[in-house]
Amino acid sequence: MVGKYAEVMVTSRPVDPPRHAVRSAVALALAEDLTPLGDLSAALVPSTIRATAVLASRNTGVFAGRACVDEAFAQVDEDVLVDWLVEDGADVAPGTVAARVSGSLAPILTAERTALNFARHLSGVATLTRRFVEAVGPDVLVWDTRKTIPGLRALEKAAVRAGGGANHRGNLSDWVMLKDNHLAVLDVATAVARAREVWPGRTIHVECDSVERAVAAAEAGADALLLDNLGPEDAAKAVQAAREALAGRRCLIEASGGITLETVGSYAATGVDAVSAGALTDSAKALDLGLDVELEGRA
Repeated sequence: MVGKYAEVMVTSRPVDPPRHAVRSAVALALAEDLTPLGDLSAALVPSTIRATAVLASRNTGVFAGRACVDEAFAQVDEDVLVDWLVEDGADVAPGTVAARVSGSLAPILTAERTALNFARHLSGVATLTRRFVEAVGPDVLVWDTRKTIPGLRALEKAAVRAGGGANHRGNLSDWVMLKDNHLAVLDVATAVARAREVWPGRTIHVECDSVERAVAAAEAGADALLLDNLGPEDAAKAVQAAREALAGRRCLIEASGGITLETVGSYAATGVDAVSAGALTDSAKALDLGLDVELEGRA
């Protein structure tokens, strides 16, 4: 176990999702397909029949989800081999072959839909993220949010990284975020001071729905400001006012709230450090991928 764990740690890349999250998500997906009697159709296929299946793109986009594809086939039959021709984050076009899958036909058919479901969805997230990244340019980060499918957050956030984006907090324990509902009962200065006292090692991020609150949060010593649901013009004013209040102290400023692919460029031009969009994970259209099977020994 130690050796295998060390190998995973050495070979993992920034775009890879955590192995435990992949195993858990795939196991649940397969259980959904195979409970209670297994794959009735594949059980009719003789175990001696072998095949090679080609995983290919039918659209233009960015591929993601390799780990989930590997895991889906491995959990059904560890002898099925997946030979990858692309990495997560690679551009694909119609006809691009991402991988070749070889082994007994029956388990390939059993794992097919699970593998494709993960790859299609995660590639869609990576593709949409890439479009946002291209729209803002190299000087502004594109962040995701916690608007993710329950149980798939770590996988979707890895797909965002594959598309060139960056990850906002992963969960409520990552850092302190004081949103409008928190600030309905706490003033900004008190909330920031209390957070610094209770969680001294955590980033303190304050949601600001006005120029005045952005200034108050900056003066209170927040580490990051989230300009929420401000139009580009007001966001630019908030950035300028907050920078003046910071008096040279470093504070990350993010724009969020209803930002679309059509408007993200305008927000990037306001001087913010990052833009975040729930659309990356909750509105991404799946990339069309298919698995075409060729039986060995047949034309």
